[in-house]
Amino acid sequence: MTQTTTTPAWRGIAAEEAEEITGKLGTLLRRRSRRLLGSLLGPHRRLAGTIFGLIVVAQLAALAGPWLVGVGIDRIPQLERTHNAGPMALIIFAFAIAVIAQAWATRAYIGGIGRLGGQVVLELRRRLFAHFQLLPVAFHERYTSGRVISRQVSDIDSISDLFDEGLAALVSALLSLVLIGGGMLLLDWQLALVVMAGFIPLAWLSAWFRRESVVAYRRTRETIAQVIVQFVETFGGIRAVQAFRREGRNEQIFGGLNQANADANLRSQRLLAIFFPGVTLVGNLAIGAVLLYGGDRVINHQMKIGVLVTFLLYLQRFFDPLIDLSQFYSSFQSAGAALEKISGVLDEAPAVPEPANPVQLPTPAGAGSQGGSGRQVVFDQVKFGYRKATVLPGLELTIPAGQTVALVGATGAGKTTIARLLARLYDPVEGSVRLDGVDLRELEDRSLRREVVLITQENFLFSGSIADNIELGKPGADRAEIVGAATAIGAHAFISALPGGYDEEVGKSGGRLSAGQRQLISFARAFLAAPAVLVLDEATSLLDIPSERLVQEALTRILAGRTAVIIAHRLSTVAIADRVLVLERGRIIEDGSPADLLASDGEYSALHTSWQESLA
Repeated sequence: MTQTTTTPAWRGIAAEEAEEITGKLGTLLRRRSRRLLGSLLGPHRRLAGTIFGLIVVAQLAALAGPWLVGVGIDRIPQLERTHNAGPMALIIFAFAIAVIAQAWATRAYIGGIGRLGGQVVLELRRRLFAHFQLLPVAFHERYTSGRVISRQVSDIDSISDLFDEGLAALVSALLSLVLIGGGMLLLDWQLALVVMAGFIPLAWLSAWFRRESVVAYRRTRETIAQVIVQFVETFGGIRAVQAFRREGRNEQIFGGLNQANADANLRSQRLLAIFFPGVTLVGNLAIGAVLLYGGDRVINHQMKIGVLVTFLLYLQRFFDPLIDLSQFYSSFQSAGAALEKISGVLDEAPAVPEPANPVQLPTPAGAGSQGGSGRQVVFDQVKFGYRKATVLPGLELTIPAGQTVALVGATGAGKTTIARLLARLYDPVEGSVRLDGVDLRELEDRSLRREVVLITQENFLFSGSIADNIELGKPGADRAEIVGAATAIGAHAFISALPGGYDEEVGKSGGRLSAGQRQLISFARAFLAAPAVLVLDEATSLLDIPSERLVQEALTRILAGRTAVIIAHRLSTVAIADRVLVLERGRIIEDGSPADLLASDGEYSALHTSWQESLA
């Protein structure tokens, strides 16, 4: 008994739906890319129009050459009869003018496209860099640094290559097809119809190539991005790679990604290897057909030989642009795929957008050190979570101006989330965070950054001198202000002892300095910024005991007169706080001074006992 198998109906429906969704997605991506390209080219309409005009001049001059050759050939019998070289000299002079005009216009439009491409790439790179800085931390945690580099370097280079190598040829080829096609129809419409018959296989070949190449070149952009991601990740964590002997595994992963990229590029080249000879074959067959049919008409005196020569010269130039299109289509597709990737990034909306109608903060009542002053902080029924996990179910918290509050609790209790919301790295899902009664979402970003400064355990230093890194707190500060800030928090002594003093280079990420020294510099930076609210997220967790003591002394100076939120697992740092909040699953379970909570025999007391035992 033979069993027959049938495909379930739902599979066919699913395939149709998937194809429809894929088609809609492709349309959306192309529309988004065109919108981005339009915004980039918009300010350069005049230059683009000039370039197009120069291309038209170059193509008309190129068309004039074959026509003048044909006219000259047909004048040869007359020259033999009359021996009057005047008309032939005029034709030769006109031919020279056409050649010169073509050369001049070609040089001019290639230079113009170079300028246009440079300006577009410059603006695109600037726009992409600026947008990356505005995107939230959550985006950068999801979108790895390797992919960021791929967008800024590899993808933009593809667009730059299109302007440098392919755009002039593409525009010129398309215009040439239109003008030469029209010229052949005017010369002899019957011969032109013979040529047009070749468009049937060309149309099929072009449609196949366009469909397959879109997928192939999108794949090449994806695979090269994965290669860059793996490269950046490996050498960004080279210490861990060598410490855990992960070299072999990383080579295996990189080898697989590299091979996938090579396969994607090979697929693209194979498509060209079919398309390019196919166009050439159709062109040669068309030339043979024209020679056969046109030669018969010349023999039968139905057409002049000069017309046939002109037609053949046009025909050669007619298929040359098609070959150019096939050669540069790879650049075009690669740039199109890159533009899709970049437009996708630029369409990412910042999680903390600028307010449409910003509000000014009221003048603070008190003044702190360096002109700083505390402000009241209020979390009003704040709900927030990452993805589907709720971290803060509805936080209610008021911190009076000038008060130092310490947040303690187990990992995942919501301490860092509170710090990030207060620094407005994220916005609440529900509720509001207010500064002196003003919702943070109503403040300009520049205003908020002046009022709230977040210092983390990473204490990142930029390449440059110590003075450069302290000056970040107040751009344009003079050396006296920088030294004063360092002196105020106790960093002047170690800085002065360095060979270069304040001009000492910190190295990559501050690698030439100890963890304690880097943290003191970050405190000097914050002191110079004179914020109203200072947020310290595990700022002492990486320090040894002597360094921690230096930092503790600096903290007492920097926190004076300011509102402060301190997150610390080391309870020695908590001791300087006016108030301690114990968090559990995003809720405040204890609230009081360090001394009161220590005496209450509650959760804070238990944490303090465990901490002391860990020191012993």
